[in-house]
Amino acid sequence: MGLFDSLKKNLPGLKDKVEDLVEEHDDTIKDGLDKAAEFADDKTGGKHHDKIVQGVAKAKDTVDDLAQPDAGETPKAKKAAKRPPRKPA
Repeated sequence: MGLFDSLKKNLPGLKDKVEDLVEEHDDTIKDGLDKAAEFADDKTGGKHHDKIVQGVAKAKDTVDDLAQPDAGETPKAKKAAKRPPRKPA
């Protein structure tokens, strides 16, 4: 059995474990994201502040999505629901 076969076999169980861990430690994860953002902002002298803030916001949204999964709704479906509709060409 190859590496990818093993991953496919264990993926559902791993996903559940990750969701459980994120749900239990979401505040700690978000604090870590804030500290990492502050560190990066300091090291870049604020040059990339806007991008850092955007990245942290997206990461925190992902943490929220993992911590509170809606029944039957995948993260991809949630992302599509948040996206504004496309304008016809």
